[in-house]
Amino acid sequence: MSTSLATHADASAAPAPVLSFSPVVLPVPGRPVDLQVRVSVPATGTGLPVILLSHGHGPSNNLSSLNGYAPLVDFWAAHGFAVIQPTHLTSRTLSHLVADAPGAPDFWRSRAEDMTHILDRLDVIERTVPQLAGRIDRTKVAVAGHSLGGFTAALLLGAGVRDPDTGNVVHLVDPRIRAGVLLAAPGRGGDVLNGPMAERMPVIGAVDFSTMTAPALVVAGDKDDSRHFTDMGPDWHADPYTLAPGPKTLFTLFDAEHGLGGIAGYDAAETTDENPERVAALARLTAAYLHTQLHPGAHTWQTVCEEVTAGPAPMGRVEFK
Repeated sequence: MSTSLATHADASAAPAPVLSFSPVVLPVPGRPVDLQVRVSVPATGTGLPVILLSHGHGPSNNLSSLNGYAPLVDFWAAHGFAVIQPTHLTSRTLSHLVADAPGAPDFWRSRAEDMTHILDRLDVIERTVPQLAGRIDRTKVAVAGHSLGGFTAALLLGAGVRDPDTGNVVHLVDPRIRAGVLLAAPGRGGDVLNGPMAERMPVIGAVDFSTMTAPALVVAGDKDDSRHFTDMGPDWHADPYTLAPGPKTLFTLFDAEHGLGGIAGYDAAETTDENPERVAALARLTAAYLHTQLHPGAHTWQTVCEEVTAGPAPMGRVEFK
């Protein structure tokens, strides 16, 4: 099998076998529990770009942790990426340990800092994961996140947030991250944030997308109506595209609800719009977007985008700015 990056990172190429290793344990001073991550990589190849994946919430016990999002992780790793998944302090797997810890219950600052800690210690991760040493390209790093994970990704890509406790604007951008994918991410605050969850998670409405300058693909389901936060309708999830400066891309996924077809896990019971074809298309599209962003001049995005959005039954539509 060829070990060239072009072969592995091509979303249209045959998938490579995947190696997945967990947990890699990273002690972090001041964090109430150690940071645990899963690392998934193709079995062969070097110069692997990195995707940091931030999980969301959800009713399942383990999908909101390093154990979730296999439909995306498996595809990304099989097509040439090193995917690193932390278990954030918001995970249900940790709720009995961190309920009274500073930052609870949303741990918005800690979630972003988890990704910075990972990037600071890629050498430890490479030494710990078998057959990984020397295979990661540290100059090619992207972030992806679903739901609250999309909020985390936005902060790492440059969005500011007004700390609800202090009123100060906080920036947690990490310049090592070159591009991102926001999947069903929350949108603006203000008067539109009028659902019952608004008071319970005020930080959601405190985000400022105007400083999110890094390239990003925003994915929004056109049936993702998050009434617990807003009565704005599905367009709320397009706000990270609408309110941020370019370069940005918006992919509106047809008939998709908040689970985007089931990205959080295979056959997850809470997925309200189970659709394997939708998930497969989204996996291909996101891989192609990140490959092209991290390898300027590549045509992967253009090719896959045309396949997903054209024909008699398109999966969605794409806009650029």
